[in-house]
Amino acid sequence: MILVTGATGNIGSALLTELKLAGAAPVRGLTRDAARASFPEGIEAVEGDLTRADSLTAALEGARSLFLLSGMGAEAEILSAARRAGVEHVVLVSSITVETHPHLPAAGENLAVERLLKDSGMAWTVLRPTQFASNTLWWAREIREGGVVRAPYADIGLPAIHPADIAAVARAALTGPGHRGRTYVLTGPERVTVREQVAAIGAVLGREVPFVEIGRQEAHRQLASLMGDETADAVLDLMGGDVNDELLTVHDTVFRVTGSVARSFRQWASDNGAAFR
Repeated sequence: MILVTGATGNIGSALLTELKLAGAAPVRGLTRDAARASFPEGIEAVEGDLTRADSLTAALEGARSLFLLSGMGAEAEILSAARRAGVEHVVLVSSITVETHPHLPAAGENLAVERLLKDSGMAWTVLRPTQFASNTLWWAREIREGGVVRAPYADIGLPAIHPADIAAVARAALTGPGHRGRTYVLTGPERVTVREQVAAIGAVLGREVPFVEIGRQEAHRQLASLMGDETADAVLDLMGGDVNDELLTVHDTVFRVTGSVARSFRQWASDNGAAFR
C-alpha cells in the first residue's frame, strides 16, 4: 500500500496518475474532503489533515510506503505515526534551498524534516526540487483579465521544473529498486527567464501577454502583503536577488531516474493553458 499525501496538489495529483499508469497497487490518496476528490479509478480516497497527525491513523493503516511534502504540517508527528503504523519507506519532497540557501528559515525547516526522516528508522528518499514552473500561476488572474504581468529580475533564468517531473521521480522511488538512501536534486532541462516564461504563456494563448519589469522594492511590497516581509525577501532572493551557481545549475536527474527527459517550461505552459484563459 502506497499513501500519497497532498494528493490533490500539483505534485500529488500527477503522482496518482503516474502510479496508476505504472500499475502500482494498492494506492491511497490523502485529502481533506474525500467526497470532492477526483482520483483515477482504483485509487482510494482517504481523509486526513497534515496539520494533525492524529487524523492520519486510518490513512496509514496498512501503508508500507509514504509520499510526503515537507512544510505542509506536523511532519515530526506524522513520521512518528508512520513508523508506528509500519511504514517502511518515505519519499520526501524537500527543497533545493537546503543546498543553495541554507541560511533561509524555510531551508532550515526543510533540513530539519530531512534529518527527522533519516533518524526515524524508516528507509528514505529525499527529493530537492528547484523553482516550480507552476509558480507562474501567480500571474493567472492578471493574464486572464488582459492585464500586465509585473515581475522583477526579468532576465535571470532558473531551471524551473514541471511538477509532473517531480511526480515521475517520486513514482520511480516508490516502486523501483535502488532509490532508498538517495537524495535527488531536481531541475528542469534548461534555464528559463521570467521574460521567456511570459512569452511562452502568450504563445499558448495565441496572443502577446504584456510584461513590465519592476524593481525589488515594488515587488517586495506586492509579495509582503500576501506572505509577510521575511518570506517575501526569501522569495525575491530565490527569484534573482541572491542567485548562485548551485541554483542556476541544470541537473539531468529526471532523465537518469526515469529515463525520460525533463519537461520544458513551454510544455508546462501548454499543459496548463486553461488556467490563463
